[in-house]
Amino acid sequence: MDLYEYQARDLFEEYGVPVLAGIVADTPDEARAAAEKIGGVVVVKAQVKVGGRGKAGGVKVAKNADEAHAAAEAILGLDIKGHTVKRVMVAAGADIAQEFYFSVLLDRANRSYLSLCSVEGGMEIEVLAVEKPEALARIEVDPLRGIDAAKAEEIARAANFPEELVAKVAAVFEKLYAVYVGEDATLVEVNPLVLTGAGDIIALDGKVSLDENADFRQAGHEALADKGAEDPLEAKAKEQDLNYVKLDGEVGVIGNGAGLVMSTLDVVAYAGENHGGVKPANFLDIGGGASAEVMAAGLDVILGDPQVKSVFVNVFGGITACDAVANGIVGALEKLGDAANKPLVVRLDGNNVEESRRILNEAAHPLVTQAATMDEGADKAADLANAR
Repeated sequence: MDLYEYQARDLFEEYGVPVLAGIVADTPDEARAAAEKIGGVVVVKAQVKVGGRGKAGGVKVAKNADEAHAAAEAILGLDIKGHTVKRVMVAAGADIAQEFYFSVLLDRANRSYLSLCSVEGGMEIEVLAVEKPEALARIEVDPLRGIDAAKAEEIARAANFPEELVAKVAAVFEKLYAVYVGEDATLVEVNPLVLTGAGDIIALDGKVSLDENADFRQAGHEALADKGAEDPLEAKAKEQDLNYVKLDGEVGVIGNGAGLVMSTLDVVAYAGENHGGVKPANFLDIGGGASAEVMAAGLDVILGDPQVKSVFVNVFGGITACDAVANGIVGALEKLGDAANKPLVVRLDGNNVEESRRILNEAAHPLVTQAATMDEGADKAADLANAR
């Protein structure tokens, strides 16, 4: 789960990371009140989980409360890369002398942590990595040791911080790492980390991504979720404990096992090239269980997507035999009733496949078409989607 900037700021403050005052506002009047409370020059920032806010007009400097009100009016409702701004943060202005970059993230490839750091902050790190790779220090962090004082200074020196700043920034690096570990994050990033005219190091803009696999031991993380911004279908699937991701196509996909489902997405996309360019509409892995309840929950989510024109059920019967899956499909269609109104192509293979075909043939549901192979099923589902 990615956090909004104001949420990252609040977390940083809890861990002693130096930050500036910041107050969230949902209306221009609230922005004016926030600016009055903070006093002086403020910055009104769009709160969206995407970069490039400044270029899109989502960050404005306000010299007084009236200007903050006007800035909020201009920013709220703004579309930034497909994200509508519903909230802003009014933050205290900073006397910036120099901008830096720091992050610590999960390095899955090397099964370790990685710190990225540069004395050239304020620009997108992807751009810096391409245009000036020599300016970006990449330091591996041993998860068992973490970032202590010595490691923090090593990172600072590798990033070419002047010696008089090494101790100052290293102290902040340690606290940012404490956020990373303490909150079970996969990314903690500050861009920019700034040196002020008074000589202070301040985390001016933070980004934090939390590992949802650790939610069981992070009770406070539930309050950080933005329920209003969640895709309603994904939220519904989450309530049913379904492993679902919405995509942009027309063919709903249900399978068991992430590998099989991903392969099915590829086959559907390939088949769709011959049928009007239709594409898969979702990723849905029902796992090892394919009971009527699980199948009904999966179909209910997929059929609730108005973009879906057909559904391809592609299941390999292993621990859960094919006949149990077939019974699950029949039971799900009975349970859904009139809500099941789009054609289903079913391809089952594996344990008890002949019995599963008998069950589906006997049920003779008008929406169900059987396929012998994955390619045949994908082609049929793409054809049906294109015809609707």
